[in-house]
Amino acid sequence: MGHGNSGFSEAGLDRLREVLARHVDSGKIPGLVALFSRDDETHVEAIGTMRHDGGAPMRRDTIFRMASTSKPVSIAAAMVLLDECRLRLDDPVQEWLPELADRQVLRRIDGPLDDTVPARRPITVRDVLTSTFGLGMDMTSLGTPIMNEVFARGLTPNLPTPMPEPDEWMRRLGELPLMHQPGQHWQYHLSNDLIGVLVARVSGQSFETFLRERIFDPLGMKDTAFHVPDDKLDRLPPLYAPDPQTGEFLVWDEAKGGRWNLPPVFPGGGGGLVSTADDYHAYFRMLLNGGTHGGARILSRPAVELMTTNRLTPEQNAARDAMARDNVHISHGQGQHGGWGLGMAVRTYRGDYASVGQFGWDGGSGSATYADPAKRLTGILLTQVGASTPDSMRLIHDFWTTLYQAIED
Repeated sequence: MGHGNSGFSEAGLDRLREVLARHVDSGKIPGLVALFSRDDETHVEAIGTMRHDGGAPMRRDTIFRMASTSKPVSIAAAMVLLDECRLRLDDPVQEWLPELADRQVLRRIDGPLDDTVPARRPITVRDVLTSTFGLGMDMTSLGTPIMNEVFARGLTPNLPTPMPEPDEWMRRLGELPLMHQPGQHWQYHLSNDLIGVLVARVSGQSFETFLRERIFDPLGMKDTAFHVPDDKLDRLPPLYAPDPQTGEFLVWDEAKGGRWNLPPVFPGGGGGLVSTADDYHAYFRMLLNGGTHGGARILSRPAVELMTTNRLTPEQNAARDAMARDNVHISHGQGQHGGWGLGMAVRTYRGDYASVGQFGWDGGSGSATYADPAKRLTGILLTQVGASTPDSMRLIHDFWTTLYQAIED
């Protein structure tokens, strides 16, 4: 076990294990995998079972649906294209995404879809990468005509209307007005799915092929993909969405025959990946190392710095704060970091035990993946208990609280 400047205290590690085990013993979290490292010291805790009623134990190589923790990883594909000057931040995206040319913008966020004004300028690559291109998931605008249409058209995942293949998705997206002027307002999620289409069109490869060749394979992320083949299904737990009133474990997605058992029609960069703790550890350690892994350069250091520092103005950040602070029935308090880089949150103030500069994101399937440059720390906590109840998010909070206490400086 680690001592001294580089690791963790014995007492802190014992406390962390006890807190994680307490959540599993409560009966509200069937099982979890936690991986955390500091410098060259790595610890893994696999506790509980894959199903709420028992069965196979959680293992280090258990495969998880990563949900929105897909965002910090899938953004790397766009960063490769920026490094290679195949994309430029302030180029209009309509060269590759003509469906987004000549945009109209709603006069009022809650107004009719035909009450619009012309966009003041084209949508740029920067707008898409910073989630400010003008459309997105706005939890404060649910029930408005524009949000109803986003759902009805299958532009978001995991809803009754299935997402169409990428070209049709773009066609449907392009028929809608923007909710805000390009570059004006931060909005969640849709931009991350849009990045996948952009990468595919610029590279001439499918989004998954590009990610595999340029990110996954070089990092040894052998279990990261957009689906789980039959020969790995025994390592995929069910995904539970507990009943918010009773806490009853409801299966939202089974392994066999489930949503991730076959390649998706739309490979969603916003929430479509499956992965393991070790795969994500390799990715976040690469970011901590300034873009290198095992002596090979995956991303340039400036690309990593661009991703992992705040990109939003105070006005743009107000919308991001509102999603976390004013929608605790959805986020259960997660997401209050103060900033947003590219594809991930960046802490800009000391709001809890984490250091300023920590970067990463959480997922609605009960996942959290962050790295902290100041502490040389990486932490990954994975469950398959969705955020329909606070249980998995409270576990994530307690993981970070005890992990930071365990650091021995």
